[in-house]
Amino acid sequence: MPVAVRATSDFFDQLTNDLLVLRVKAQQRFRPLSAEKLNRRPGPSRWSAGQCLEHLNIVGGYYLPSIAARIKRAQERGSKPAAVAKQGYLGKKFIGAMRTPPSVKTYTSPQRYAPTGTRLPRTVTEVFSRQVDELLRLTLLARQVNANTIRIPNALFPLILLRLTDQLEFLVVHMQRHIAQAEAVLAGNAVGAKASAA
Repeated sequence: MPVAVRATSDFFDQLTNDLLVLRVKAQQRFRPLSAEKLNRRPGPSRWSAGQCLEHLNIVGGYYLPSIAARIKRAQERGSKPAAVAKQGYLGKKFIGAMRTPPSVKTYTSPQRYAPTGTRLPRTVTEVFSRQVDELLRLTLLARQVNANTIRIPNALFPLILLRLTDQLEFLVVHMQRHIAQAEAVLAGNAVGAKASAA
């Protein structure tokens, strides 16, 4: 199966726009929440909005330092941007899985990436906002190197190395999925609010 190819500028423009939307939601929708609303769960096996954010924070805590270190190494080697952003076979599969609506397919998050508690402090929203800002910064830096050649270890299967382009897109789509899940919980809609994949 051939890899998907997009103009590098178009690819990064789309990621940036998606992250800016997530940033606005983090600031306007989640930061003002009380601890009670943040921690309200729609059911015993369902995540609260705060737990959705905590899950994203845990996953971001794994990936963001790894991405930053690998971009820095590429800069030091004098890497230059490519004209096109390529998508690998596995990256396409992982991203496609995250794009599948929760009403069609739910996932269970591995324990090490699951939320750490049921009574989370409001700072979980601030940490998420900072991670969105950091991902925006890394996306800007990734524009300046050949992101196709940088490989990032997968959180679940470290021997699987995804292209940086795929990893960045996966992180954005993963955030979109769990922000939609958190919004559904706040709206009182339990569909898609089940614990889902990292």
